Amino acid sequence: MPVHTSESRRGGRNGSGSGVGSGKGVGLGLALVSALAFGGSGVAAKPLIEAGLDPLHVVWLRVAGAALVMLPVAVRHRALLRRRPALLAGFGLLAVAGVQACYFAAISRIPVGVALLVEYLAPALVLGWVRFVQRRPVTRAAALGVLLAAGGLACVVEVWSGLSFDAVGLLLALGAAGCQVGYFVLSDQGSDAGDDAPDPLGVIAYGLLSGALVLTAVARPWTMDWSVLTSTAQMDGTPVPALVLLAWIVLVATVLAYVTGVLSVRRLSPQVAGVVACLEAVVATVLAWVLLGEHLSAPQIVGGAVVLVGAFIAQSSAPAKASSEPVASGGPERQLSSRETAA
Repeated sequence: MPVHTSESRRGGRNGSGSGVGSGKGVGLGLALVSALAFGGSGVAAKPLIEAGLDPLHVVWLRVAGAALVMLPVAVRHRALLRRRPALLAGFGLLAVAGVQACYFAAISRIPVGVALLVEYLAPALVLGWVRFVQRRPVTRAAALGVLLAAGGLACVVEVWSGLSFDAVGLLLALGAAGCQVGYFVLSDQGSDAGDDAPDPLGVIAYGLLSGALVLTAVARPWTMDWSVLTSTAQMDGTPVPALVLLAWIVLVATVLAYVTGVLSVRRLSPQVAGVVACLEAVVATVLAWVLLGEHLSAPQIVGGAVVLVGAFIAQSSAPAKASSEPVASGGPERQLSSRETAA
């Protein structure tokens, strides 16, 4: 989940343009790792859900496990509890609990690629919020991106077939997009913090902790069938130990994905990081095709490409000035801190 801070826009901690230039290669590599890691969350979670775990229980295991891993970071940044309680609560509720619960529930009913592509409507929805609620201007190119994303979504869900997709699954995917919109709007309120902007790693750590608390109350993990974790799950007919899938979700698709996303945007511009983030949907769709046997039709593939193009245009057409910059970017589980920062 890339985190764009005021430091990244100034060129890093020291503000040196040359330092950013020398680190772009590393930043691009980190962003690619982050996209690959996030993109692999759905294909690892779906076999656990099909093995008998409730989607909310899988989300709780993911968030609680990642929160334990990030606990030392939270202790180091414990001052954030006093300085930014609203930001921490918003990140935990929306970018962690809301997005991931809706996404995992969606993939239990519809293909992984479709769920993630629907979630990629978030940048377009954010621009709608900026234009009609906040009454701030958006560019024509951004509006074009919104139209393209909406048209691409129509192809993904094959509207000409009478919306044959599971309606609840589609609504859950839209709920994940809506949670991202709420978080983008919340995080934009801290965009003028400057040097007082909270450390994104600390916000991620406390967001995971608060998200775990919320999910504990909602998912009630004491009712979970823990025996599923000691058995195997089927990945398109191939048995895989459930604990291996869970370890991947916690360590790779959450902790590694968040941390590499944070480090990458310190070396890349928000626009470049956003472009790389679009690869998450591609990765998820390809992995679901190869590992889960979820085949998409030609119109759905074309529609998915149009959704990604529209999302990219929408986010990259934001005005440069912070006073009028629409908030938009990122993947199923992505944004934080002063401009943007969550399966």
